[in-house]
Amino acid sequence: MAVIEITDLTHPGVAMFATLTEAQLRSRLEPDKGIFIAESPKVIRVAIDAGYEPVALMCEHKHITGDAADIIARCGDMPIYTGEREVLANLTGYKLTRGVLCAMRRPQPKQIGDICSGAKRIAVIDGVVDTTNIGAIFRSAAALGIDAILLTPTSCDPLNRRAVRVSMGSVFLVPWTWIEAPLSSLHGIGFKTVAMALSDNSVSIEDPELMAEPRLAIILGTEGDGLADKTIASADYVARIPMAHGVDSLNVAAASAVAFWQLCNI
Repeated sequence: MAVIEITDLTHPGVAMFATLTEAQLRSRLEPDKGIFIAESPKVIRVAIDAGYEPVALMCEHKHITGDAADIIARCGDMPIYTGEREVLANLTGYKLTRGVLCAMRRPQPKQIGDICSGAKRIAVIDGVVDTTNIGAIFRSAAALGIDAILLTPTSCDPLNRRAVRVSMGSVFLVPWTWIEAPLSSLHGIGFKTVAMALSDNSVSIEDPELMAEPRLAIILGTEGDGLADKTIASADYVARIPMAHGVDSLNVAAASAVAFWQLCNI
C-alpha cells in the first residue's frame, strides 16, 4: 500500500477530497472517470461489497491499522492519504466521519429495463432535491422492500456525499438509475403507477385494489410543491396517507417510509 502523509492542499490527489465540488466530482471526466466520496468504514464496506471500485482513501493515522485495516487489505495498491485529525479537518473543512473517506469510481448508469426486470415494487423520485431526503428515501426503500428506484433528472444525485452518508450506504443496496422519459412510459414495461398526492380523487394507501397490483411504481414528488398536475393526471392511482389531528401531509422522506411499508406488504 502507498501511504502518503498530507500536510497541505497542494499535494497531488488531495483535491478530490478537499476542494472539488460535487458537480466537479460527478462530471469532470464523466462518464468514465467520475468520482464520488463515501464516508465511514461501514458505508465504504457496503459500497465495496456491492461492487463499487475504490480509487483512494483518506484517514487518520490510527485507522490505517484500525477501523480501515480490512478496507485497505481489500483495495490493493490505491493511495492512502493520511495525517493527524486536526490536519485532515483543516484540509477538508470538517472532521471526518469515523475518520475515513474513500473516493470511489462512479459506475455507468444502469438501464431501466435491466433494474426493473422482475421487480414488483419500484419507487420514482420526481424532483426531490434535498440530499437528506434522498438518503432517507433510499434507506427506507432498502429496509422496506423496494426493488428499484428511478429518479428524474431534476432530482438530487444519490451519490452526493451527504445523501450517501444519510442513507448509511443504502444507495449501494437498491438498484437505481435516471428516467428521462415521461413517467407514463412505465406502463410499457408492465407497471401501474400511483402518485402520492392530495387530490379529490385520491384513495387511501390501504385501498385493496391498489395493494393488489402485481407491479406498482410509487411516485414521490418535490419537498415543496409535490407532484406536477400532469404527473398526477397520468397516474393510474392517486393515493394519500390517512392522518389524524388535521395534519395534511408528511415530509417526503417520512411519507415514503409509510407508503413503502404499506404497499410492499403484499
